[in-house]
Amino acid sequence: MALLVGGAPVGSVDGRVFEQIGLQRLLDKRYKLLIVEHDGASAWALQADDATAALNAIAAALRAAGRCGPWRDEQLAVCSVDGRRLATVERGATRVLGLATRAVHLVGCTADGAMWVQQRAHTKASNPGMWDTLMGGMVSAADSLQQAVERETWEEAGLRLAQLDGLAHGGQVDFGLPSDEGGGVGYMVERIDWYRATVQEACTPCNQDGEVERFARLAHAQVQALLAQGAFTPEAALVLAAFYGW
Repeated sequence: MALLVGGAPVGSVDGRVFEQIGLQRLLDKRYKLLIVEHDGASAWALQADDATAALNAIAAALRAAGRCGPWRDEQLAVCSVDGRRLATVERGATRVLGLATRAVHLVGCTADGAMWVQQRAHTKASNPGMWDTLMGGMVSAADSLQQAVERETWEEAGLRLAQLDGLAHGGQVDFGLPSDEGGGVGYMVERIDWYRATVQEACTPCNQDGEVERFARLAHAQVQALLAQGAFTPEAALVLAAFYGW
């Protein structure tokens, strides 16, 4: 069912989840979560003077009920389909609530025609051990795209933007797919802004946040072979397909 905030659709949710988290105790008298009709179908409508507080109360209840994704203490923007920012919410609740998120990826090439890619740590909550672009990360509610690229490039690859030549925006990729978060009832909706750059020859990526198993410098033919084998995450596969013009 669609999830509405302030009358605007922002996500989708499996109604069984809301039935399991004790909404009356959760919402008390400050907020209302009602079933209404929207575009000819039933929808959940959140009514609150402070949508951010209400959404984060829902996130906390999902966490207490074991129906939340990994808790990050990080707020992501909640936007309407026309891009208006309506609230923010804990990152761990976004997929259970089907909320659209923003991410950035960096395709890092070398001057001699190879590409730097990373293998995700086997302890990652999503897609552990799979291959990924040089950097991929979320855009928090406090970030601009530029700030997200700068922060994530350092945290994941240990590189400063000054060590990248020709950094440029490559395009956008939009996608959605079911998520196993919340006990398999989540849905991932994401827009990725991807960038390309040449990593300076003297620089070797070095992970800073423990989320990368290793980096590899591969020929494009090797990258494409791994793509054909399904070894890359779905997000990275779409970004690299756009990079190669497929």
